[in-house]
Amino acid sequence: MPEIDNKTHNRTDNRTEDKIQNKVVAITGASSGIGEATALLLAERGAKVVLGARRAERLDALVARIKEAGGEAVSVRTDVTSRADLSDLVELARERFGRLDVLFSNAGVMPVSPLDDLRVEDWEAMVDVNLKGVLYGIAAALPVFREQGFGHFVNTASTSAHRIVPNQSVYAGTKFAVRAISEGLRQEAGDKLRVTIISPGYTRTDFGVNVTSPEMRAQLEASVAGFAMPPSAIARAVAFAIEQPADIDVGEVIVRPTAQS
Repeated sequence: MPEIDNKTHNRTDNRTEDKIQNKVVAITGASSGIGEATALLLAERGAKVVLGARRAERLDALVARIKEAGGEAVSVRTDVTSRADLSDLVELARERFGRLDVLFSNAGVMPVSPLDDLRVEDWEAMVDVNLKGVLYGIAAALPVFREQGFGHFVNTASTSAHRIVPNQSVYAGTKFAVRAISEGLRQEAGDKLRVTIISPGYTRTDFGVNVTSPEMRAQLEASVAGFAMPPSAIARAVAFAIEQPADIDVGEVIVRPTAQS
């Protein structure tokens, strides 16, 4: 009978453990939609969640809800267009829980419109939130992850980063960039850090409030009403990536409604 490699055997045993329990997970855009659903799911599974968003009152309500259910959560008002705010979010995790295991850069806006409309302020908002917000998150967490010797970036892209359609040129451009930066980060990260891209399709969120074009808002709301997924579908994808063993990196998860083309 061959001898058992104890190192391999122990590593296999460790993979059966709950990989979310006690993980410290910071989430941007946590006050609603995908961020809120992910916070609730991860907290239910034993994670310690550190929540950031611009709407502080909604964050406070979410933290209270998680604590009432027996979970652990803290929050700080976070505008991802501010590099200092992202640094504060990461530091809150370290101050309260001693480390940061995962940064879920989820905040995003989608004020889509035809390029002919020249809604330049909307273009700038998408670049600032969707793209620079992710970069600021990397700037805040990467040195911490390097110091710790472990860490996991989870960045929200979109199915629009795979398929361009009319009226979503700038939005798709920001999400293509998130995918490119995330893949570059993965290749630079080495064997200690993990990087995951989450690319949702149509999801029932309140992104319509950012759409300044009435025509586009009506089109998006009609699509959402017709076949969009609940945010919990994306939360489960995030949990799947996080719960993998430390030597397994889930590069990208694409989740879309079956009815979406």
